Amino acid sequence: MGRLDGRIAVVTGAASGIGLATAKRFAAEGAGVVMVDQHGEKVRRAAQALGQGLDPVLADITKIADLAALRDHVAKTYGFADILFANAGIASFAPVGKVSEEAFDRTVTTNFKGTFFTVQTLLPVLRDGASVILTSSVSGSKGAPAFSIYSATKAAVRSLARTLTSDLKDRGIRVNALAPGNTETPIGINAGLSQEQSDAFFAHTALDTPLGRNGQANDIAAAALYLACDDSSFVTGIELTVDGGFAQI
Repeated sequence: MGRLDGRIAVVTGAASGIGLATAKRFAAEGAGVVMVDQHGEKVRRAAQALGQGLDPVLADITKIADLAALRDHVAKTYGFADILFANAGIASFAPVGKVSEEAFDRTVTTNFKGTFFTVQTLLPVLRDGASVILTSSVSGSKGAPAFSIYSATKAAVRSLARTLTSDLKDRGIRVNALAPGNTETPIGINAGLSQEQSDAFFAHTALDTPLGRNGQANDIAAAALYLACDDSSFVTGIELTVDGGFAQI
């Protein structure tokens, strides 16, 4: 018997990395999972590879029309959702003097605006007592160079978890932020790093992490499962940090 038997989960950014690992974990625990990503063919292939119970949907969280279509799909196909993992996001790395307006707008629009409107748009199909999980980051509380915009958006997401907790308490909807540490996913390469630069970055961060390694997507998926299931029924408004101690000491 799975911890999510009979529940419907919506996971954004589900074609790779943390989103993909979490979709797989939720499905293994009995959930029907709507896998949402802006890369349609990639998310379809991922859903096919994982097996039954996975429903790939093409949607760009920066486009309200796409989010509305996602909401309508959930309503028509399932009637409701019990879990929303608003995970989709991007990274951009540049010293403050070299941050372009385009990079600023794209990062803020995706990570903050997109996360906010994902929750707002899907609210009508979330059941009372649902679990909403927002992906923040330890970067939201650290001051790493060249991370200014990314870090600011993740701090905003953590703040959003608090205010949404207050806004939605009358419906019993729990809202929590999940803050990964240095996790080996393609996000850096998607931001323009070469494979060599990405490898060097992760080699450095592993040395700075008390547990002696970087996180893997499955580490974060395990924490997302905790926040999604009844094990965390008395947990709301928090930021759950999963970072091997990187930002803690």
